[in-house]
Amino acid sequence: MGVLLALFAMLCWGLAPLFGKLGLLYMHSITALSIRTIIAASLILSWQIVFGGPQYFHAIPFKSLIFIGIEALLATLIGDLAYFMALKRGNINQVTLILSSSPLVTMLAAYAFLGERATSIQIIGAVLIVCGLVLVGMQPFRG
Repeated sequence: MGVLLALFAMLCWGLAPLFGKLGLLYMHSITALSIRTIIAASLILSWQIVFGGPQYFHAIPFKSLIFIGIEALLATLIGDLAYFMALKRGNINQVTLILSSSPLVTMLAAYAFLGERATSIQIIGAVLIVCGLVLVGMQPFRG
């Protein structure tokens, strides 16, 4: 089930930049991020209230709140704003290729800060992904 959800997420993340680029044509990056965040937060909060129940908010440890707050600042605020600005000003193919390297940053940070080790197969896979991204991102030779 985890693999199917990951494939579904990949499909969503693969299609989302197309709609983002189209939406950014006549809108400022910060305005677009605000609208997207309001829509997403409203839907998630509604889902939480209807299906999850508000009682889960009472059991949140302060330390977890801090870590989720930092994650929100890095991913949803700063990262997404940089992504929207890059998407508005740059080539969608280049932007998404660069963003595709983010799991490598996660692997390195997980090793450095959490002590999580990657298997040799995962490391080889990561190297192959980087090589693939470099090859896909290269400009064709026009001799």
